[in-house]
Amino acid sequence: MRGDTIFALSSGRPPAAISVIRVSGPGAHAVGARIAGPLPEPRTAMVRELRHPQSGDLLDQALVLRFDSRASSTGEDIVEFQCHGGRAVVDSLLSALAAIDGLRAAEPGEFTRRAFENGRIDLTEAEGLADLIEAETESQRKAALALAEGGLRRQIAAWQDRLLGLSAQVERAIDYDEDDEAVDPALREAIERLAGELHAWLERPRIEPLRDGVRVVVAGPPNAGKSSLINAVSGQERAIVTDIPGTTRDHIDVHLAIGGAPIVLTDTAGLRETADEIEAIGVARASVLVAAADIVAWLGSPVDAPLHSRLLLVHPKADLGGAAPAGSVAVSAVTGQGLGELLERIGELARTVLPGEDAIALNRRQAGHIAEAATALDDAAAAEDAVLIAESLRSARTAFDRLTGRAGIEDVLDALFGRFCLGK
Repeated sequence: MRGDTIFALSSGRPPAAISVIRVSGPGAHAVGARIAGPLPEPRTAMVRELRHPQSGDLLDQALVLRFDSRASSTGEDIVEFQCHGGRAVVDSLLSALAAIDGLRAAEPGEFTRRAFENGRIDLTEAEGLADLIEAETESQRKAALALAEGGLRRQIAAWQDRLLGLSAQVERAIDYDEDDEAVDPALREAIERLAGELHAWLERPRIEPLRDGVRVVVAGPPNAGKSSLINAVSGQERAIVTDIPGTTRDHIDVHLAIGGAPIVLTDTAGLRETADEIEAIGVARASVLVAAADIVAWLGSPVDAPLHSRLLLVHPKADLGGAAPAGSVAVSAVTGQGLGELLERIGELARTVLPGEDAIALNRRQAGHIAEAATALDDAAAAEDAVLIAESLRSARTAFDRLTGRAGIEDVLDALFGRFCLGK
């Protein structure tokens, strides 16, 4: 299938002002010539009549662009048709392409997968493109763009260059040094410095809270006002509110964006001892959610609050009177009092979970391979024998190869490129 010539609509579904249909593969230029006649020079747009390759019927007048394999996005010959975006025009052009022998419709993500397989991008850039397509907030867009534009790839390349230099020094010591047990202290220090950099990167905030949302769990005893608060913040009746304790049995998620940061606000069952079997299941799930939360908004007595590194004390039902405990945010779901301050405090805590505005954030897979490399470097720095140091450095290089997609990543490719839309 890698040698096939493929086509797909690469813009959004019609109707639209303009639609882009892309053809990529060894037969792309021949296909383009059958539809549009003589192709323009590479990377030049020209208006051409698009005609059915069999009947000769006029399909549209469109801009046609040609890209040669050595300078295309996929690493293959490409032709793009930028046609009018009506459904009938797009469907007729796609049908004409499907009628050409040796040409087939692309699978989701196949254009980007070919770019990866042909060395136009590495695996970290492909992951960034997938995140960029799915980005819903400004922070998500910036983080994804940093990966897609090769920010992590360039950092990895710098690490790999240093690692290769260290490996060369060790190999020379093995080949030429008479005293095999003597390891240059400067070499060991260089290995430790590189390991320290990797460990520092592993301590950075990860991409998952930015991509999936910072989990803010609203917790407290029954009838504390959790569901009312969720409804007031979301602006809609998402949770059932009654005076009956234990109404909430399962959690409810509300997705928000606060200051450009994605937030998942979670309503939970009231925490209490109960003989009701169904409510007890809800209470157990609530306890698990609290333990896994990025932020806990506690609507109960401060003395009963769970231990959590990002605990936000909330004094609910402020419209009914009563002094708010020190350090808590007084809110009222009825009058709206304190809701703005509450969201601001949540946003401040969320920013401590999320990567910095211009920082490159690692996902779980990337962090795992960097951790492998860091562990191998730690082993190298601790080893006394040059042969053992060389072997540990080879393990670190292998981890970097898996990180960039050069080796041992077949199991992740289908899952990754399956996230892409058709035509990307």
